[in-house]
Amino acid sequence: MELLPRGPAEFGSARYWDRFFRQRGRRPFEWYGAFPELCPVLRKYIRPRDKVLVVGCGNSELSEQMYDTGMCEDIVNIDISEAVIRQMQERSASKRPKMSYLLMDMLQMDFPDGHFQVVLDKGTLDAILTDDEEATLSKVDRMFAEVSRVLQVGGRYFCVSLAQAHVLKKVVEYFSQEGWVVRVHEVAGSGDEQQFVLPVFVYVMTKFKKIPGSTQQILEICSEEQDKPMRMESAERLVEAVRDRQHYALLCSQLSKTPCGEQLSLDLCEKVSGRPRYTLHVVDSPSVKPSRDNRFAIFIIPQGRETEWLFGTEDGRRQLAASAGFGRLVTVALHREQRYEGMASIQAELSGKVMELAPPGLPARQQVPFLSVGGDIGVRTVRHCDSSPLSGEYVVEDVKGDDACYFRRLVFLSNRNVVQSEARLLAPAPPPGQKKRRKDKKKAGPAEPPTAIDKSYLCCEHHKAMVAGLCLLGSPDPVPGSPIAVLVVGLGGGSLPLFIHDYFLQAQVAVVEIDPCMLEVATCWFGFSQDERMQVHVADGLDYVAKLAAEAPAQYDAVMFDVDSKDLTVGMSCPPPAFVEKPFLQKVKTILKPEGVFVLNLVCRDACLKESVLTVLREVFPLLYARRIDGEVNEILFCQPSPEGRRDPTELGARARVLEGALQQPGRPWDSSYVLADMLQAVTII
Repeated sequence: MELLPRGPAEFGSARYWDRFFRQRGRRPFEWYGAFPELCPVLRKYIRPRDKVLVVGCGNSELSEQMYDTGMCEDIVNIDISEAVIRQMQERSASKRPKMSYLLMDMLQMDFPDGHFQVVLDKGTLDAILTDDEEATLSKVDRMFAEVSRVLQVGGRYFCVSLAQAHVLKKVVEYFSQEGWVVRVHEVAGSGDEQQFVLPVFVYVMTKFKKIPGSTQQILEICSEEQDKPMRMESAERLVEAVRDRQHYALLCSQLSKTPCGEQLSLDLCEKVSGRPRYTLHVVDSPSVKPSRDNRFAIFIIPQGRETEWLFGTEDGRRQLAASAGFGRLVTVALHREQRYEGMASIQAELSGKVMELAPPGLPARQQVPFLSVGGDIGVRTVRHCDSSPLSGEYVVEDVKGDDACYFRRLVFLSNRNVVQSEARLLAPAPPPGQKKRRKDKKKAGPAEPPTAIDKSYLCCEHHKAMVAGLCLLGSPDPVPGSPIAVLVVGLGGGSLPLFIHDYFLQAQVAVVEIDPCMLEVATCWFGFSQDERMQVHVADGLDYVAKLAAEAPAQYDAVMFDVDSKDLTVGMSCPPPAFVEKPFLQKVKTILKPEGVFVLNLVCRDACLKESVLTVLREVFPLLYARRIDGEVNEILFCQPSPEGRRDPTELGARARVLEGALQQPGRPWDSSYVLADMLQAVTII
């Protein structure tokens, strides 16, 4: 401890460094960045004939190793500590005759202008630039001015640093304003557990003549894995890129020492574009008894399935890790904007990087298994991309699910981990005579048209529950043949209103959708269509309901809200808060028939906000049922204007079975997994 300075100012004191090196003796002192780590970067730039100046050399072995390996020999080392210069002269005088050590202050050097091709600084700038005080910054400016003076045009200033934000910012601002090219290299770690947790960087500043009036900046970064530098558009972006690498190093260090209590996530980005290519979640399972073969595994989530509960939620990933039987599982989600060749190429691409996330105690050269569902990476085909002024960018994509079924999904890219709408696709029927081989097979036939939508299948569990809520309507025998009027606010892909239209043959369905682009998407990609029993009104649901309440009260048997909120800062993603304010809910009650039902899809993660919504609903609707959707945040609320219509679970189950029997007509497809009574079995009265 006695070797440490009393304060940052002592780093610039010759007296401190004399005392430091006398107490330390002849043992070399390396702040960070040993020669084997720095050598690959230095060899890219330093030529054997270069004249090299090392400022603040201390008793580091860097100059000696550069000399001994033949990198260069004409090396001048300077330091303000007389003790260390004397020590280094004794150490190298006979072994390295072309290398010299001089007692000199780098803030006031005796060398002529343009005397060196290379100036090398290993940790000296970090030692001086300890704060943003005016005196410190003035000293750094003098240092940079002297480095610039003694360096030839075309020469390079190498600075080995931990790249603290204020240090990097100062370097970039000073030298880019002088017209120099600034390139930052990340240095590969040695794997030594005693080394700095933060990665080491080398700034390479190349001197050019300053062009009067020019404001062009050339700022680049080179990560340890790549040779080709990546251009940064600004100093802020360069500092941010370095900070990202530092955060990653800290994360890896944390994971290598202790199990993580919380799930950690990070994006691995494409080198050139910077766009995310993989999203990783690190999940530790303390309950798994460790053995040699179950410490660590990588799970590749099939394309398009990252939104499923098992892969897209913390509880789901925790269950996945426990069932897989590994102490640490890293799940890997693939991004729709990227192309992937297959499991083998993904494994080759990720192997080196994911090993940096290995748990403590993993044996060296341990084989780490890559897992997936069915052993492949799944199938995702983007069918349509566009942007809406109201909904932002969105995609329509086909993905392969379980049992080789394909699904079409609508995803808003502002909330890319949530499937907005989903429909199952029907396998195309083979054309007549397909088994007969055609003789002329010279040209492939035209591309198959998009696979048809299976309108009998409700993909979303909350849609199944909403349809089951029609059992609450007043008629003792709620059969599909009864005339009912239904208002649906929120179209999406149109699955919910389509199902009601197709299976309740006397239903008049009105749909309100604020975004005309969504009507186009539903029509073109999800099999939606309008007729005399199905009409879409492009309008704001708030305005439409308010107008109905004023002009035509008590006209709907059922009103259904399945509308998302565009404001992701609110803890309720469905519906927007204005749809559950008391004055508006009273208007909803006004347009309902006395024995009708208001069905609300509520998605709220904020417990206090959710309780306030339920309180308002109870004030407006005396009878309130709730049905939680297993494995999801969704909760379906069935609200009725009169408490007299209250039914117990037994009666609801009986009504559901009657309705389901009526819906299953001969010759009409029916999803056998959809049991209406099951949807209402877990209903509770609030």
